[in-house]
Amino acid sequence: MQSITNLVCEYRPNPLGIDVIAPRLSWQMQSDRRGARQTAYRILAATDPQGLREGQVDLWDSSKIETDQSIHIPYAGQALRSRQRVYWQVTVWDQTGQASQSDPAWFEMGLLERSDWKADWIGAALTGGPRTTIPAPYLRRSFPIDGVIKTARFYVTALGLHECSINGQAVSDEVLSPGWTDFSKRIEYQVYDVTPLLTEGINVLGAILGDGWAVGHIGWHHRQKYADRPRLLAQLEIALADGRMITIATDDTWKHQFGPLLENDLIMGEAYDARLEMPDWDRPGFDDKHWLSVERFEDPGIARFACSAPGVRRIDYLKPISDPVDRTNVTTQRYIFDLGQNMVGRVCLKGSAPAGTTVTLRFAEVLNPDGTLYTDNLRTARVIDYYTFKGDGEEVWEPKFTFHGFHYVELLGYPGTVADDTITGVVLHSDMKPTGYFECSDPLLNQLQHNIVWSQKGNFLHLPTDCPQRDERLGWTGDVQVFARTAAFNMEVVGLLTRWLEELADAQGEQGNVPPVVPQVWLEFTDDGGPAWADAAVIVPWTMYLCYGDQRILEDNYPTMTRFMRFIQDASPDYIRCAPEYEGWPGLGDWLSINADTPRDLIGTAFWAYDTSLMAQIAAVLGRDDDADHYRRLRTNVKQAFMDRFLEGSSVPVAIEQPSEIRLRLDRNDAISRGSLKAVDYGPISSQVFNTNRFTPTQTAYVLALYFDLLPEELRALAAAELAADVERRDMHLSTGFVGAPYLSQALSCNGQLDTAYALLFQKSWPSWIYSVTQGATTVWERWDGWTEENGFEDPVMNSFNHYAYGSIGAWLYSVVAGIELDPAQPGYKHSILRPQPGGCLTHATGKLETPYGELVSQWALADDTFDWTIVVPPNTTATAHLPLKQASKVTLNGQAVTGSIHEVEAGKYHFVVS
Repeated sequence: MQSITNLVCEYRPNPLGIDVIAPRLSWQMQSDRRGARQTAYRILAATDPQGLREGQVDLWDSSKIETDQSIHIPYAGQALRSRQRVYWQVTVWDQTGQASQSDPAWFEMGLLERSDWKADWIGAALTGGPRTTIPAPYLRRSFPIDGVIKTARFYVTALGLHECSINGQAVSDEVLSPGWTDFSKRIEYQVYDVTPLLTEGINVLGAILGDGWAVGHIGWHHRQKYADRPRLLAQLEIALADGRMITIATDDTWKHQFGPLLENDLIMGEAYDARLEMPDWDRPGFDDKHWLSVERFEDPGIARFACSAPGVRRIDYLKPISDPVDRTNVTTQRYIFDLGQNMVGRVCLKGSAPAGTTVTLRFAEVLNPDGTLYTDNLRTARVIDYYTFKGDGEEVWEPKFTFHGFHYVELLGYPGTVADDTITGVVLHSDMKPTGYFECSDPLLNQLQHNIVWSQKGNFLHLPTDCPQRDERLGWTGDVQVFARTAAFNMEVVGLLTRWLEELADAQGEQGNVPPVVPQVWLEFTDDGGPAWADAAVIVPWTMYLCYGDQRILEDNYPTMTRFMRFIQDASPDYIRCAPEYEGWPGLGDWLSINADTPRDLIGTAFWAYDTSLMAQIAAVLGRDDDADHYRRLRTNVKQAFMDRFLEGSSVPVAIEQPSEIRLRLDRNDAISRGSLKAVDYGPISSQVFNTNRFTPTQTAYVLALYFDLLPEELRALAAAELAADVERRDMHLSTGFVGAPYLSQALSCNGQLDTAYALLFQKSWPSWIYSVTQGATTVWERWDGWTEENGFEDPVMNSFNHYAYGSIGAWLYSVVAGIELDPAQPGYKHSILRPQPGGCLTHATGKLETPYGELVSQWALADDTFDWTIVVPPNTTATAHLPLKQASKVTLNGQAVTGSIHEVEAGKYHFVVS
């Protein structure tokens, strides 16, 4: 049985309101036939679905194209117009010549020209100040419809946030729109099909405006970075059955008033007085004679683009896992609710109280030892919501324009009886499709994977940011760079990160520098991210290309990348980046490392060398052969400069100890303080790899040199052994920070030190990935030592308990433990490398990944010295399966004896047994 399914345009099924003039089309082949693959396709596109059914297409007939390409096929028909809907379907031929036709799909264009917009920017006359807010303005416009409605589209954006309705019904289930952009340059707009919400006769269009990113607090700074008050730009276009068009746009005929939403801020919280509600304010028949005229504003002239990333939605609801703890005292009723999960979003409050009763909602990720909320790490963020009851029976309230990071909720001042539904956690994040699954025999590792996923959920809200609980929530470039690969395993992040890369391009400086946070905000110390942070400009596009096979990401970001590379070269005499004499920003170093200070120039030069390697590959992919040659030559020079500066001697030593001797030598020569992981001086390290007269070698130094291929081949095994020895002398603990940790396990497992990599993975005391899990964490911590038994809480100035950076180990769980890896030569999992490497105490592991072609599976179990492995390769792809063989192993494939450890397989399901 064979079918063609999952038709998408620009990664979305039936997208409404896109502005890509040559949108890409993709599909999947579903087949239970082994070796199923596409040999040709034909795409038909028409303005009417009837044309597809009858074979009368007026937009595009690709003809039969002999190819196995089934993703990212650019539309190549007639030029597309604003508002145009295109219906399309594809016929696919397989290797047997059998043809299969898909069901029709469609995409619809947004407003492609500035002249398509008839709306003005409007808002209230009232403004706040740098630290003071105003009530949220409520806007309305009534209008008649005197005919049968055929279709209606609502185009809308805001400087701030909007929640819009028609006749009292929300136009969408999206929240916190539009997302954060550099509002001085660009703003995204949303498009909604609102046909079902309209009726003949009088209709009302309503909007509530929140401060959002454009007006509210950003990071630890004040309000009003982009605008002094929220403003709305909206356009409702109604097509009638008789051919007439009605356009209702924001202009000075709209009215506004202030109501129950007294203040709102994404970071600080929200206050709502239900006594001030205006029932039916956004429905026909409401008397608005006391409402005020809106103020119309000049167009700021910023670019408008259709939103291409998934919107933020209510994804999940969490009930408390136990009865609330009653901490009432003589002055205040006080209850603490445990939601069982550190989450990002807000709460839904349900209860009854006399009119005028105001309750306070406070939030925290963890509790103090005395059971009170730990809020020291919130810094200047208030993180408090207030609700005032109207006294009209049971009331239900959920904030609109704020979100918090929390595990615990404190309810103060509530006079009623609390129940299991008094507080419900409302989980918010960008609506990314889950794509990955990892499970194994160790419960702690499964919880670690759970924590990684939840940190990704909580910090991928429109943009990849950090620390959702405190006054930060910034798009740190280095954090995204180290986590991008793991993120792409867990969820389909290409839409969100493509949008973020557009912001990075906007934020790039005139000299080519890339700031440490994107979108760019006030940072007192630098406008250059420095090593490992600014390099996101190259590493993230490349990672997205590898994971999704999307060459356009490289094309679109190539100008940004090349300007960045020129900036580094101009600032790096003698091919050393961030040398001590460099007057610019040397970077954050190996952020939050433990007792291991890696030189900034080593990190900088290593990442520059890595960038040149990637740029050579990127240029080759794009057919820029001269550029590819340039970057290959540049890499040779940078690598040589790295070796000359940091390695022992200018050439490979004549006498090299065997790797097995390294641990004994280090144990004999180094003074080691075992059993203590406080600030310890581990003493000088002797090394045959690095020049110890220049610096003390660190785990991160070894990791970067190995992972970025900066060592002569003769030194790789020695470097890996010295790295493993450093781990061992620290009692099998890591010392890496944000820069080294993402590559540590790979550097070990790819260089003969798999056992050490597993020992680090299973380490339960800090610093380690599992330590926070043993302490009950449900998300990844910012620091290895956010809380320890001996020291309690770390410095509250920087101590988030929800931060994805150290979750970068997730990629290793998928690629090494489960054994799912991509092939850079055939990106997007067109060809996969399946190579599980069992270790530690694991007896089974399963990895699943929804690739652009379908689900890829690697599932193994180890028992009685028998390795049992099932793999599933999706149609239209191939894979190379690597078996972990021992000497004289017997191998069967689907019950038949086979030989060899490497097997090339086509699409299908396979069962290997090694005994």
